[in-house]
Amino acid sequence: MLKKQMEQYITDNTRTNKIELFDFEKDYAEKHQLLPKGIAAAEKTFYANVLERCDKETEELVGTEARGFLSETVSYLKKHHSQFVYAESNIFEVIRVDAVALEFDEVFETYTALFGLKLQKKFGADIKAYLDNHLQGDGAKYSVMFSGEDGLWDVNFALDYIEGFNDAQSFEDIYMTIYRFVFNMLEVIEAAQ
Repeated sequence: MLKKQMEQYITDNTRTNKIELFDFEKDYAEKHQLLPKGIAAAEKTFYANVLERCDKETEELVGTEARGFLSETVSYLKKHHSQFVYAESNIFEVIRVDAVALEFDEVFETYTALFGLKLQKKFGADIKAYLDNHLQGDGAKYSVMFSGEDGLWDVNFALDYIEGFNDAQSFEDIYMTIYRFVFNMLEVIEAAQ
C-alpha cells in the first residue's frame, strides 16, 4: 500500500541521481531500502497544483490563489468563515489522497480537514482506530464514511485535535501536518497487515 506508492514515486521522480523527499519519507524509504544506490535525497517542499478559495454554501469559486497564499495563516478561515480552501497536489498521490479542503466550523469552533482517501473498504476499522488513538483531547471529532460509488473513504476530522496544531500556522504547514498524519496512518495500517 504505502510501500508501493513510495516505490512508484521514487521511480517516477528520480532525476540526475537525486530525489526530493520529506524527512519522514526519507526515513521510511531508508527503513524499507527503497532508495537505489547512488541516489541522494534532497528536502522536498509542499506545493499545490490547484489552490482555490470557495464559498461553503454554494461551493462556487471565490478566487484562485498563487503559491504565496500558502504562507497565509490558517486563521484566515476563521476570519472568512463562509469560505473553504481547496488544494490539489501531485504530492498527495503518495498518501492516496485526491485533494484536501480546509474550513472553519463555526458550530464546533474547530478547523476541519476533508479529503478522499483511496483505500479499500476493508481498512475502515483500521482508519477509525488510528483516528481514535492519534487525535488528542476530549471530544476529538471525526467522520469516516466509505463511498462505494467513488471507491474511496470520505474523511473529515478536526485539526484542533492533532498534536501541535495552532491557527497561527501557515496553510503550507497545515497541509504538511495533514500529509504527515495520513502518511503515518498508512504506515501503521500497512505494518498491521
